[in-house]
Amino acid sequence: MRSAVTGLSHGSASAAAIACLDELRAELLVYGRNAAVVFEAVRHDPEFAAAHALAAAMHLLAMSASGRAQALPFVAQAQAFARSAPPREQLLAAAVARWAAGDADGCVRRLSALVEAWPQDLVAARLLQVHQLERGQFAAMRRTTALLVAANPDVSHARGMHAFALAETGAVEAADRLGRAAADAAFDPWAEHAVAHVFASRGRPGAALAWLLPRADRWSRCSSFLHTHNWWHVALAHLALGERAAALALFDSRIWGVRKTHCQDQLNAVSLLARLELAGVDVGDRWSDLADFLAPRTKDHVSGFLDLHTLLGLARAGRDGEVEAMRRSLVDKARTSADEVWREIVPTAADGLVAHARRQWAAAARLLGRTLLRLSALGGSSVQRDLFVQLHAHARRAPA
Repeated sequence: MRSAVTGLSHGSASAAAIACLDELRAELLVYGRNAAVVFEAVRHDPEFAAAHALAAAMHLLAMSASGRAQALPFVAQAQAFARSAPPREQLLAAAVARWAAGDADGCVRRLSALVEAWPQDLVAARLLQVHQLERGQFAAMRRTTALLVAANPDVSHARGMHAFALAETGAVEAADRLGRAAADAAFDPWAEHAVAHVFASRGRPGAALAWLLPRADRWSRCSSFLHTHNWWHVALAHLALGERAAALALFDSRIWGVRKTHCQDQLNAVSLLARLELAGVDVGDRWSDLADFLAPRTKDHVSGFLDLHTLLGLARAGRDGEVEAMRRSLVDKARTSADEVWREIVPTAADGLVAHARRQWAAAARLLGRTLLRLSALGGSSVQRDLFVQLHAHARRAPA
C-alpha cells in the first residue's frame, strides 16, 4: 500500500499502520515529542517490517546500553518480516540491524543507499543525518541533503536539513539564506538551529539572540534534545556577550532538568557548565547533581563524543572512583575496537579532559593538543567540538 503523504510504497496493507509512519515522519522533521507513534504502527500490523525497524531506531536514538537492549526484539522482528518486504524496507531493516550491532559504518552505507534510491524517504534521511553527524561525515551529509532538496521541492524541512549541512561545511551564506527561508516556511526548529550555527560562525551573538528568542516559545513542542539544544545556543550567545548570569539561569531553567536521564540533555548540560566555569562563573554544586545522572552511563560506549562529555562531567564533580573505572573501560573498548576514533582519539582526549579537571595544566595541554586536528572524526557539530579547543587553550594559558 502507498502512503498518500509521501507516495512511497509500504509492505503493509494496514492504512492505520502507514498513517502512523506518516505521523512519525512529521514528528521527526521537527524533532517532535510524539515519535512513540511508531509503536502504534507495530500494534496495527505486527508483521510490518518497517514499523519494527523504526521502533528499534527510536530506542537506539537514546544512545544508551538500555536503549539498545530495548531495540533488539524489534530488530529481530524487522529482520524476520523483511524477507517478504519491498526492497526499501529490506534496506531499512538491514541498516537498523547494523546500527544495533554497533556497526555504524555498515548502517551508514545502507541508509545512504536507501536515501539515494528513494530520496522521498525523509525518515531514513533524518536517521542518516544523525549518523553522519555522529561520524563527522559533513561532506557526505551535504551531498545527501542536496539530493533531498532536489527530490522534495515542496518540503521546506529538506531545506532546513541542507542548511545545517551547509553551515557545517563552511557555506555560511547559503546556510543562512536557506535556513531562514525554511524557518519562515514552516515550524522548523532544525532550520533555526542551522541559523544559530551561522550566527556562531560569524561571531554575532547579539544578532543570534534577536533572531532566536522570538521563536523560542515554540521549542517546547520539540523532544528534549532539540528543546534543550536550541536553548543551549541561546545560552552560548549570552555567554559570548558576557551575560554570565543569563547563561547560568538558562542552564537551570531550560537546559538541565527537562529530561535528566537523556544523553543529549546531559551533553548540553556538561558542555554549558564547563563553558560557564571557563568564563569564571561559580556553578556551585551543579556538577554533583549532573554527575548523579552521568554515573549510570560509564560503560555505555555508544558514542565516543558522548563518553567524553560523561567523563568530563564526572571528573568535574570529583567522582574519582567512577572516573577511573570509566577510563579503564574506555581503554578496554579501545583495545578491542576496529574503529580508529575509539583506538586513538577517545583515550587521549579522555586523559586530557581528566587532567584539565584536576588542574594538571601541562598534561591537559599536551594531551588535548594531540587531538585537535582530528576532532571532527569524533562527531558533534563544530560549535560543540569547540569546547575541546577552549579547554586546550585554557590549559595552555594557565600558570604552571
